[in-house]
Parts: sequence; C-alpha cells; structure tokens
Amino acid sequence: MFSSTDDSATAATASGHVPVLLAETLELFAPGTGGGPMRILDGTFGGGGHTRALLESAEQVSVVAVDRDPAAKPRAEALRAEFGERFRFYQRNFGDLEDFEEGDFHGVFFDFGLSSFQLDTEDRGFSFRYDAPVDMRMNPDEGIPAAEFLETADEAALVRAVRNYGEESRWRRVVKAIIAARGTGVLQRTQSLAELIVEAVGPTPPGRKAVHPATRTFQGIRVELNGELSAIERGLPAAFDRLLPGGVLAAISFHSLEDRIVKRFCRKMAGRPEHARDNRTQDEREVRATMISTRPISPGEAEIAANPRSRSARLRALQKLPQT
Repeated sequence: MFSSTDDSATAATASGHVPVLLAETLELFAPGTGGGPMRILDGTFGGGGHTRALLESAEQVSVVAVDRDPAAKPRAEALRAEFGERFRFYQRNFGDLEDFEEGDFHGVFFDFGLSSFQLDTEDRGFSFRYDAPVDMRMNPDEGIPAAEFLETADEAALVRAVRNYGEESRWRRVVKAIIAARGTGVLQRTQSLAELIVEAVGPTPPGRKAVHPATRTFQGIRVELNGELSAIERGLPAAFDRLLPGGVLAAISFHSLEDRIVKRFCRKMAGRPEHARDNRTQDEREVRATMISTRPISPGEAEIAANPRSRSARLRALQKLPQT
C-alpha cells in the first residue's frame, strides 16, 4: 500500500497517496479491453489509489472494496460520490470474505500491509518516527492496543510476535526487555518502546542490512496484534472462490512472510509443489489456475528512487482456469 511514480499513478488520488506497482496492476487486469462489464474486488482499499485508477480506466469497470479500518470510509464516500453505482464499499476484514455476500468478480486485488495513511497518522502508533500511544490496531474499534498486549501477553505470544513475525534474530533480548519494562510506562509510547528495543538488540551486526533496530519488532507486534497472516491465509482462497472462470487474482506483499503465503497459494492453485517438502504426486494435486508469472513482479528503479517505501513490494498473480 505504498507509492509509485508513474504519471498515471500520480493522478490516482489527490490525497498524496500514490499506489505502488499501479501500471503493472492495471496491465494484469487490462480493464476495458474485453468490451463488456468488469467487476473487481479490492480487498485492501486503503487510500483508494488502485480503486480510483481502475474506475478511471474504463466506464465498464465497477469496483467493490473492503477495508477494516474505519478511517477508510470517508475516502470511500468521496469515490462513491464521484463514481456512483460503479463503486461500493464495505467496512470489513478481508480475512472474513468467506461470509461476503458479493461474488462473481472478473478480478480480485490485494495490497497487504499498512497504507501510507495508517503509517503517517501519528496517533495510530504504527511508526516510531512520532511519539504516540502504542496502538497499532488496523481497526481501532476492535481488540486491544499494542501497549496492552505488551503489558499482558504471555511469553509465547511475545516470542511469536518478535521472533516469528518480526524475524528479529535477537528476539530473546527484546522479549526479556519487554517483560522487564512492564509497569514502568515505557511500553506505552512509541519512541520509548523503540529506545527500549534499540538498547536490547545493540548495534546492527556487520554485513546485515542497516535498518532501524526497532523496525522488525514493531512489524512483528503489529502482525500479531492484527492477525494479519491468518487473514491472508483465509482471504486468498475465499476471494479465489468468488472469482469468475478466467478471472485474475493479484496480490502485492511487502515482507517475506506475506509473500510466502501468496507464493504458496499461487503454486497450490496451479497444481505445483507449495514448498520444498511438498512431496505429493501430480495426481494428488488439483489444478485450478495458471500462474501469470513464476517470479514476483518488482518495482522499477525509477519508482524505488522516487518512493523508497515501494522497494520491498512484490506482485504475484494467477488466472483462474475456465473449467473451475
């Protein structure tokens, strides 16, 4: 859910949010080329940039969008006022698409992770660039803030967040520091939490990519708190079931855990081994789609230079076979 520098992408939204890999996404769906109506599901509405570009691409395109964040609703209402019946919005988690009343889509699109709006809104607590309450909820009306999670979660949940989801190699130090800081107020604010993590992990080891030492732990806490990976695991097959034969499902991921789930899902639908330990015979596999590209589509140098947030974006797509 980050940004691109293509001219068409720049015009996608007046808010300053420019969607990543927009030209590549439009090429996958090829809106308007078939001549007939095209219904697309945007499972991660966010800033609405991809949705707007799809609606502007051809008059026969309509979009149904979902997003769990209530802050997305005003942006959706603006598009509704502009495009009328061609656009509908539902506030819901894309992980709950199994119960979604809409269906028969020619295309499904996901842009996982944070939107620029969420990351850059100080009081949401996603970023340690600002001193704010440690919240991190995708939907602030549901669940508990991240600060409460850090104060009360058992050690197993902290390990899962920091080690498994944050992929922090020095996770023992971080978990120990979090538990020791309970009740001190340090876990309540983003910058004091970041400082705690920096002190716990120490300097970046030689040869390792230099990122802020708190980045991985903040990511892991957010993923754990919002159930992001389980939502992807549920949302992908539910969306695929609502896809018309011949339709395209495309998903943009921003870190390896998301991309691994998408990659394995695409391989499963194409009847390929999902991973190195998948030893099933071909007769045991079901071929329901073809992978549009066996390798992920990445941003070009110009897009990365203009928008460093797009650097880690990976786009994968598959096309549902006519007989499924």
